Amino acid sequence: MARSISGKSKAKTPTLGKAGRNAKSATAAAGDGLPDRDAVLRFIKDNPDRTSKRDIAKAFGLKGGDRIWLKDILRDLQDEGLLKKTRKRLLRPGALPHVVVLDIFSRDASGALLARPAEREDQDEGAGPLPLVEIRTQKGGKAAGIGDRVLARVFPTESSEGPAYTGRVMKVFEKRRQSLLGVIRKSKDGAFRIEPVERTQRELVIDGNDLNDAQDGDLVEIEPMSGGRYGPARGRVTSVIGSLSSEKAVSMIAIHAHEIPHIFPDGVIAEAEAAKPVTLSGREDWRDMPLITIDPADAKDHDDAVMAEPDPDEKNPGGFIATVAIADVAHYVRQSSALDREALKRGNSVYFPDRVVPMLPERISNDLCSLREGEPRPALAVRMRFSASGQKVGHSFHRVIMRSAAKLSYQQAQKAIDGEPDDRTGPLLEPILKPLWDAYAVLKRGRDNRQPLELDLPERKILLKGDGTVDRVVVPPRLDAHKLIEEFMVQANVAAAETLEAKRQALVYRVHDAPSLAKQEALREFLRTFEISLARGAQLKPAQFNAILARVRDTEHEQLVNEVVLRSQSQAVYAPENLGHFGLNLRRYAHFTSPIRRYADLIVHRALIAALGLGKDGLTQEEESRLEEIAALISATERRAMAAERDTVDRLVAEHLSGRVGEEFDARISGVAKAGLFVQLPDYGADGFVPVSTLGDEYYIYDEARHAMVGERSGRGFQLGDSVSVRLIEIAPLAGAMRFEMLSKPEKLPGSMKSFHKAKGRSGRASGKSRRASQGRRR
Repeated sequence: MARSISGKSKAKTPTLGKAGRNAKSATAAAGDGLPDRDAVLRFIKDNPDRTSKRDIAKAFGLKGGDRIWLKDILRDLQDEGLLKKTRKRLLRPGALPHVVVLDIFSRDASGALLARPAEREDQDEGAGPLPLVEIRTQKGGKAAGIGDRVLARVFPTESSEGPAYTGRVMKVFEKRRQSLLGVIRKSKDGAFRIEPVERTQRELVIDGNDLNDAQDGDLVEIEPMSGGRYGPARGRVTSVIGSLSSEKAVSMIAIHAHEIPHIFPDGVIAEAEAAKPVTLSGREDWRDMPLITIDPADAKDHDDAVMAEPDPDEKNPGGFIATVAIADVAHYVRQSSALDREALKRGNSVYFPDRVVPMLPERISNDLCSLREGEPRPALAVRMRFSASGQKVGHSFHRVIMRSAAKLSYQQAQKAIDGEPDDRTGPLLEPILKPLWDAYAVLKRGRDNRQPLELDLPERKILLKGDGTVDRVVVPPRLDAHKLIEEFMVQANVAAAETLEAKRQALVYRVHDAPSLAKQEALREFLRTFEISLARGAQLKPAQFNAILARVRDTEHEQLVNEVVLRSQSQAVYAPENLGHFGLNLRRYAHFTSPIRRYADLIVHRALIAALGLGKDGLTQEEESRLEEIAALISATERRAMAAERDTVDRLVAEHLSGRVGEEFDARISGVAKAGLFVQLPDYGADGFVPVSTLGDEYYIYDEARHAMVGERSGRGFQLGDSVSVRLIEIAPLAGAMRFEMLSKPEKLPGSMKSFHKAKGRSGRASGKSRRASQGRRR
């Protein structure tokens, strides 16, 4: 690719390869007064809060054509892996964002507080340790201590010794507990011990005098106690959480382990109970409009209602008007109120198989804000006009009072459309349901033209018995009713972001960046083993990934390629800067449609109210100044919820299978690491582990490019996505951990052995036995 180098004569500069550009850049910098590559890298390292292209150009006084030179240099540095782009800023690989959530865990020898990032943004297998941050206190700054979770601005340190960053606390979220979690177990000799609920946690012995009234089988918090050099570690019970015999005990472990707030303070409950229904004053009256809710059959809160009708405008033949009404949570949850502070602290509702931990009290979420059938409710609504080709040609927002005409489940609505209406849906079929499906057909044309990423990875749902144990695991069918609601919500979210951008109103976007260059290259190398190419250099689009997925559809490699493409994607986050949404192939996107369960949506509602003059409860200037902080917090609470939900599924399934040690299971390899293979049981949706040391007699090498473990002598092995047979060897139900033995024989792997020989060369110095043992311990 030809790129210009420097000066006003850039258009006449001969084309150069990357090496030529790199070599010439230093000369250009010296001759034209431009910074060289090292100077640019130093500036980015030293000024993490000023690393957008505009910031860098301003710092070096670059104007006009020199900005093109800077763009080329930054692109080269990204191509070489020396920089990565996150949101609108550039970072060194492995560097922390300028604003990050930290956990303070200790002090150094001089007494300074030490912290680590609360969550790892890069979830790649084999990622290195989290960097250390030294917390520096400032006069008048936020006071923090060991055990606190904080939001901080971080800056890289100059010294090569000690923590890599210093941090300044912006906000202390909450005091973190110092105790551990475990379950009291009484042995036959009358002694008490703690069975751990974390895989890395050790057992503790509890003296009878330190039980604090805990009984055998109770889930408790324990404070470790200092002991002698010999004998088992000891602890004391600080609080009893509840009995494991209760039907919701497993999710309670995750709630406490991940420190998810689950009990509303009295002040929050009092504020919710004091709330009054909304009157019509200042709102449009939409109570006679045929808006309906379509939700899961067991849904208790309903925050979106929909309707559709043909567009009567003669200039839009075949077009439709799609209307989405969303619960007006902003009316009840005012900025800086007790309800608001608690909602921000929680960030989102958390959904477990046996319970929901809501973001808002039931008086708000299930009553005043829930769009109940036949009851007047406040809503923020958007009417969207679409052409016959599915292109949105206009939209408008309205603050209304509405009354849901019907509450339907997905299955009910779908059966009615499929020719099996019941007494409830029969009268709704012609006037309401058919226009909705006709409008969806129009929106689907637009979606197909847009070509979002189309990954085929079925989601499993755990169904429980009355006692809270697993009944069975199912893959619910993906109905057109689901897709209809999903596409209506996507378009409403787009309309919200477009309106706020047009009004120059600050907001929190839902951003999903394109895959990083490093992940693109790893995916490219993987696909090469299947003789599938992925374009290099050009800006990737979801359509290119869809073409790859289409090539492997209905082949033995379909599941594997879907998994690897998924792993190549960036993580979606909330941010006050717009990066677009790569997966949905949208230039701007914001969460607007679920304010009952997501704080991000509440912020967008307030922003719309402020921008459109729809009331006095809109986004304030004080909130606008904190959007970076809010975005970081709710991104972290979202990841916390996902981890807690995943851990609960693992524990439920492990408990369900605890009596089946020694049995054989069909499994699929869901992850490959140096330490061994992660396998998923398709019938249950939970993961277990096969240590590399147990795979067989020969030494196995981790082939990162092919996501495989390959035998050194035979070249045969196991690869991500393989269907295998395994035997359950060991299980720890409370920790959700299962260890398996591989029964399947290694197979010849597809594609080139080039990456295998690279991996073999990197690990060729150690003996097979010692390497295998060390890898097993790293699990």
